[in-house]
Amino acid sequence: MSHNNSNVVELVDQYMTIAMLKMPEIRAHVDTVTALRAFIKAGEYRPGDRLPSERDLIGRLALTRSALRKAFDVLEREGSIWRHVGKGTFVASTEPQNGSGSLAELILQVTPITLMRARLSLEPAIAREAAINASEDAISSLTMISQRTQAADNWDDYELFDDQFHRAIGISAENPLLLSLFDHLNAVRRGVAWKTVVRSSVRPACDHTSFAEHDKILAGIEARDPSAAHAAMRTHLVSVSNRLFGDA
Repeated sequence: MSHNNSNVVELVDQYMTIAMLKMPEIRAHVDTVTALRAFIKAGEYRPGDRLPSERDLIGRLALTRSALRKAFDVLEREGSIWRHVGKGTFVASTEPQNGSGSLAELILQVTPITLMRARLSLEPAIAREAAINASEDAISSLTMISQRTQAADNWDDYELFDDQFHRAIGISAENPLLLSLFDHLNAVRRGVAWKTVVRSSVRPACDHTSFAEHDKILAGIEARDPSAAHAAMRTHLVSVSNRLFGDA
């Protein structure tokens, strides 16, 4: 027993010696992760939001590329961010998560079709609540975002405003739990591996079907008609699903 205790003490002493020798490196690593977490918190980034580019973060946080990527590795392992080659780095959660319910694991398990089914279950219900609870300011915000969506000069801007439109409906519902569920679902949506969508134009056509569908959702909310808002959102999501996967 004493022999085992002696071995343990020796191992601890060895570890502490190594740790002291590497302390500046360890401290720098911890400080980098802390700085990145603080940046995400200060910027009020929500699940699903894209972080600035590596070059931008390196300049803002005064980091080396190597240090930043090591910090990304830590946050990705704990489920706080996820990275998509060609798209960037996204916030998965504002708190470290572990276990089978973490966003990182959900992203690996969810398929585009099961994701759309989840959207069909949640978002029409949120639109219904928005028709009941939306303030005049919330409706004005939805109208402005809808106009920006239709005026988008390119597909990237269109997708950005489309995201904002759907989240603004969640805000309009005046229910923090529903908004949290939407944010969680939207964060998973950003991480799911979609098939590459081939764009045949620089921007959406003026008669892009989503424009009229958004207008109907907004009309239902503005008219304080929960059934109409629910039906319009469901019709919109079915239309999106059909464009992505066909009628199946």
